Amino acid sequence: MSIGTVCFFANAEGKGSSGGERLERATFAGGCFWCVQHAFDHVFGVATTKVGFTGGDKKNPTYEEVSTGTTGHVEALQITYDPKEISYKKILDIYWHSIDPIQSDGQFCDIGPQYRPIIFYHSEEQRRLAERSKKELQKSQQNGPISVEILPAKTFYPAEDYHQEYYKKSPIRYKFYRDNSGRDKRLKEIWGK
Repeated sequence: MSIGTVCFFANAEGKGSSGGERLERATFAGGCFWCVQHAFDHVFGVATTKVGFTGGDKKNPTYEEVSTGTTGHVEALQITYDPKEISYKKILDIYWHSIDPIQSDGQFCDIGPQYRPIIFYHSEEQRRLAERSKKELQKSQQNGPISVEILPAKTFYPAEDYHQEYYKKSPIRYKFYRDNSGRDKRLKEIWGK
């Protein structure tokens, strides 16, 4: 996928975007991709979300390969959204509030390079907005430097089907993982309610 790609999709999920409208992509890594997907799946203006892997050079990586931390890939979420209904700036705000921006060795209980937080930009405008939001956050953040990288988007490989919308497919297991990951406790410490 090239930088600046704009896609045209029909909205099969009815999340507020009329079919055939001009949609854009946003890609984020923020630790466990199940949790990042959950944060965006019910946001008005977000047409689709898909969990997968990006950032490395291995073609068609599997979950097991990425889990070793040796592929260069991270667990990531790719979003298609309608910029008439939600701005990229608002999407960035949701992203920041769903991660620990100062943790550099992963996210929450998930440690390793495959869990590091990254904003992957698809256009020069996304890069500019991401860098600005990072600078603004750093000014208000007193707990340490913001560790989130901002990198150009690379090929995104969707994860296996059982990972897609895992919180819906296995709600009890997802809740157990999320409760024990320390994610919600840490997010409350950083961001408040």
